[in-house]
Amino acid sequence: MKIGCICPNLPGHINPMTALARQLQERGHEVVFLYSSSANGFPCIPGDKHDDMNTNRPEMSMLEGNEALALYCSVAAKETEAIFKSLPRLLDKTGVEALLLDPIQFFVELGAMKSQIPYVTVANALYIDFSGYTPAGIFGWPHETTPEALTRNLEAITQAVRFCYNEGTKSYAKELGFKTDLDHPSWVFSERAYITQLPKEFDFQHPLLPPQFHYTGPFHDAKARPTVDFPWGRLTGEPLIYASMGTIMNGRSDVFRAIAAGVAKHKDTQLVLSIGDRLNPKEIGPVPSNAIVVNHAPQLELLKRTSVCITHAGLNTVLESLTEGVPQLAIPVTFEQPGIAARIAAKKTGVTMSFADLTPEHLSTLLDEVLNCPTYRENAREFQKIIGRTNGLSMAADIVERAFEVKTESTA
Repeated sequence: MKIGCICPNLPGHINPMTALARQLQERGHEVVFLYSSSANGFPCIPGDKHDDMNTNRPEMSMLEGNEALALYCSVAAKETEAIFKSLPRLLDKTGVEALLLDPIQFFVELGAMKSQIPYVTVANALYIDFSGYTPAGIFGWPHETTPEALTRNLEAITQAVRFCYNEGTKSYAKELGFKTDLDHPSWVFSERAYITQLPKEFDFQHPLLPPQFHYTGPFHDAKARPTVDFPWGRLTGEPLIYASMGTIMNGRSDVFRAIAAGVAKHKDTQLVLSIGDRLNPKEIGPVPSNAIVVNHAPQLELLKRTSVCITHAGLNTVLESLTEGVPQLAIPVTFEQPGIAARIAAKKTGVTMSFADLTPEHLSTLLDEVLNCPTYRENAREFQKIIGRTNGLSMAADIVERAFEVKTESTA
């Protein structure tokens, strides 16, 4: 079967989607990425329009909270409009028979409905819960089931959804005769399968998920990651603190300086600070002689040696940490990161702090807690066992094949 993938052209979405694509490729399926400029070696068909998402990354990298969310959503909505216009032609040109759709490319499912092509929803980021039973990921609220909390959750997600579409999306849905209630759009998700790479055990309890919803486990594929040079010889053997603020919100040198200064207070540790592609390591300023500051790091390999991961609470980094049994110190910035941090706190795999409270002193205090309280590492190692015996990639590929009613040796 020839399968097309549509997801935001950003590493946090491309990396897990290509990991799943490779599983399907190994089972004999042909996979192509639509509207992507590069996808870890997979064939790509760029869209007609310029890549506005990556064009806006420098501005986005400096923002936080609702400002970052509003900019991302406005760009994503424009990209979805462009997809509506060109998708029928691309499907005809490529011979794609089915689609894997990332729901963070908001409302792209309408294009699949218009083309009457089967599709599966694949949540590479935290899945979106429109029921209001759990808090929307953009909020760091704990999971509560009181009537007041459920009402709050539903009102908040309804307001948040309005960031995700524009007048073009509304007009397209109306012209096609689809439901026009875009404020409660759970109906756009696939009726065949809705897959999340979030392990069930790491989520809040949720009895209202639809029957086609599937928890799996992390979509990691080291073979698909680009090779990254790293000064392995500089590792000292001291407890390693690995810090990364992800691939988008990484334009703030003051944030990285605060992290470096906070870790420096722990004289018996070593810091690896991965700052992304927006800054020069020299902009971070003075760091301890044993600290390693790089633009890019081989994250999967480093986590195998890490004692604590300081993270923005992006889903991929958190799941990669749990895969290696590494506790986290989470500093959520925007998007669904507060919701993931809330799960870290609930499952006690680490500690969290608000972005507004980031200071070297506060970070140092929390790092001391994670380093010296065995509960966090013990809980992280329990998730390591869960993830190890689940094999989320293989499970997800099985679900995709069943949803598209195709058989290989693994599903026959």
